[in-house]
Order: sequence, then structure tokens, then C-alpha cells
Amino acid sequence: MAKLIVEVSKYVMMILLALYTFDAFRVLRPKLPEEVKNGIWKRQIVLIYFVHLDGFLVIYAATDDIRMVAFYFAQVALNTLILICYYLIYRNASKSIGNNMCMLLSVGFVMLTRLSFEKAVRQYLIAVAAVVIAAFIPVIIRKTSGLRRLSWLYAAVGIAALLAVLIFGRTSYGAKISIAVAGIAVQPSEFVKILFVFFVAGMLYENTDFTRVCVTTAAAAAHVLILVASRDLGGALIFYVTYLVMLYVATRKLFYFAGGVLSGSIAAVIAYNLFAHVRVRVLAWQDPLSVIENEGYQICQSLFAIGTGGWFGMGLYEGLPNKIPVVEQDFIFSAIAEELGSIFALCLLMVCVCCFLLFFNIAMQMRDQFYKLVALGLGTVYGFQVFLTVGGVTKFIPSTGVTLPFVSYGGSSLVATMMIFAVIQGLYLLRQDEGNKNGEKKRETGKRKTGFDAEIQDLA
Repeated sequence: MAKLIVEVSKYVMMILLALYTFDAFRVLRPKLPEEVKNGIWKRQIVLIYFVHLDGFLVIYAATDDIRMVAFYFAQVALNTLILICYYLIYRNASKSIGNNMCMLLSVGFVMLTRLSFEKAVRQYLIAVAAVVIAAFIPVIIRKTSGLRRLSWLYAAVGIAALLAVLIFGRTSYGAKISIAVAGIAVQPSEFVKILFVFFVAGMLYENTDFTRVCVTTAAAAAHVLILVASRDLGGALIFYVTYLVMLYVATRKLFYFAGGVLSGSIAAVIAYNLFAHVRVRVLAWQDPLSVIENEGYQICQSLFAIGTGGWFGMGLYEGLPNKIPVVEQDFIFSAIAEELGSIFALCLLMVCVCCFLLFFNIAMQMRDQFYKLVALGLGTVYGFQVFLTVGGVTKFIPSTGVTLPFVSYGGSSLVATMMIFAVIQGLYLLRQDEGNKNGEKKRETGKRKTGFDAEIQDLA
């Protein structure tokens, strides 16, 4: 009976997520009537709950563990709390972003529970704390006008946090990426990404002359170099690309962007020659089968998992995802592809792409240059991290050891991504406020014109 449930379940989950993904892009169509959008968002909520329920029905059938039932309802309560926050408290928030976040979290919890119940429980507790923290961020963004004046404070805090990791951090897989705070491992670079975006936006939103660009570049380079010294090259790459994109959009000078790409290419060659673990990852990327017993083992197992799963997957608990080292963090996309299928994994990736497009849409529509750059920077951070994760596990690029936001196991990544989404929601609310103010101005202008016309008629 359990085998039948697993077999039917994978097709149901695939169809449900495919429908959700279709709706996620359909709602982006311009000039779509508001009642149609509301209907799509409500249908998305139903699909979120059904995907989640389907996954946990299989988990319970496979484990016969009553704890899974309690854990399922705890997650339902968390999703409901998020939806209440963005449907009732912040009524004008982006429903698409809120729904996508819940879907990614739900898929992540299903897969983490299947891989490691203990880690899934820890992830859940961190998610609850993250939701509480993030709930206050939109109103802070909306009501606080002095954020743009704290640029050097963002840089000072960010550089100090990265230096603390460099000096006191723990070494993991050849890199110093975390530090113990009250017995809890924290990865400061995840939070410094947000401060870094605010710093760059604060420096470039008003003034982009050569001196200002040089000063900003020097401070940005300090962030990147500290990460390189810590051997957190994946994090350094995210910071570097984010800065290049923000600099190009702020200045509109292709020279800066081309120079940055050239400098980055030279730096990559230097890093290859300086760091042994970089050479190991490049070797594993070039020909993993030739070093399958050592350097190439992880990527080979990832490719085997994706290939074994095929388009429709093996079904939950029918694959061997735990053969992939660190599968819950860096390679969870491979585990999803193996057991839920490549179609399901591609749909999940498209939901991430939808989030990226929503971020950039908000950036393009913001009139305030500071907030425009913030939305652009955070969108780049999110989108490039997804690219690095999926590209690494599929051998498109060398593995960089970064997580898939909301889906992979990792407390710091989860909290930071939740904060990024909350900042974007705050910017979405600001955009709504800008639109309302412009509408009021147009109405007032129309009234004044009407009154003037009436006076002319009276004089006549």
C-alpha cells in the first residue's frame, strides 16, 4: 500500500507544482484584472497546502511515525501565519512573493523531513523565529526615512562581522564561514549581504562621480577580500557580482562593468593558483569520473541522483539521496530531482526565477533611486545564489558550496533570505504609497482645473 501511495504521490505533487508555477507566471501579465489576480492567488494557496499535504502523507506512510503528523500541523500553522501576515496585516503587500515563499518553504520542509527529521525540526524552529523577525521589517522600511544616511555604518558593521569570522571562525570544508554565538553556529556573511546592498545603494543613489565610485569600490573590495582570505569564495563571488550590477545600473557606464568582469576573471585565475580547495572543485567539475573516489565523489553522486530520478522521479524514500555528501545543504536540489523528478525540480527552479523577476519588477517601478538600487541589489543576491546552487549540482559550473534559499538546510541562510523577502515587501508597500500619492496629486490637479474652468464660465 505504501508503495502505491508513493508512486501516485509523485505524479500528484508534480502536477500540483506545475499548476502553481503556471499561475505564478500568469499573474505577472500586465493589465490583468484585479479580480482575476485575486482568484489566482487564492488558487495558489490551495495548491501550496495540497503539495505540502501530499508530501507528508507519503512521509507518514513510509515511516509510520506519529511525530510526522504533529510536525505537519506545526508547519501548516507556520504557513498560515505567513499568509495572514501578508494577506491581513500587510494588505497591500505582494501576494505573489508571499505565496512563493510559502511554496519554497513547504517543499524544503518535505525534503528535509525525508532526509533528516532532526535537522528539519531545527530548521522549523529557526523559521518560526525568522518569521517573527521579518514581520516587523516591512513597516520599518515603510516608515523609516533615514536608512540612506547610514551607509558607512552598514560598511563598518559588515566588515567587522566578516573580520570576526576570519579571526575566530570555524573552518568547514576548507573555508571559514561560521562563528559560534552562545553555542549556535552563525554565518555572518548571509546577513552582511543585506548590509552590503544598503551600503552600496546609499553611496551611489545620489552621486556617481569618479571619486565616489572609487571610495565605494574600495569599501566593496574590502568585503570581498576578507571573504577571499576566509576562503569563502562562493560568498565573495555573490558580493562581487552584486556590486558590479549595482554599479552599472547606478552609473550607466559599460566601462565600469567591463573592467569589473576583467578584474574578476584575473582574480579567479589567482584564486585557482592560491587555494588548493579551489583547484579540487575545478578538477571535480572538469572530469568528476576520473576522480570519483575522492574529489569528484560528491558531484558524481549528484549527477547519478538526477539521472536516476529521470523526469518523474523515484518517489519519496525510493531513492538514495543520502549517498550525496552534505545533501541537506548544498545538494538538496539533486535529492529533489532524484525522488520527485526533474519536472518537479524544474518547476521549483521556475518559482525561484519568478521571485527574481518580481524583485526586478519592483526595482524598475521604484521612483526613489536609493530604494531602486536596494531592490536591484537584493534581487541580484537572491538570483545569483540560486544560479550558483543549481549550476553547481548540475555540473554547469564548479560547486561553490552555497545553499538554495528557503529549501536547503541552514539557519543563517533561512533567516537572511526571510529578511530579504521582507525588505522587498517593504519596498513594494513604498511603491504602492508612491502610486497613491501620485493619484491624489492628479485628482487635485483635475479639481483645480475644473474649478478654474467654472470661474471662466461664470465670468463669461
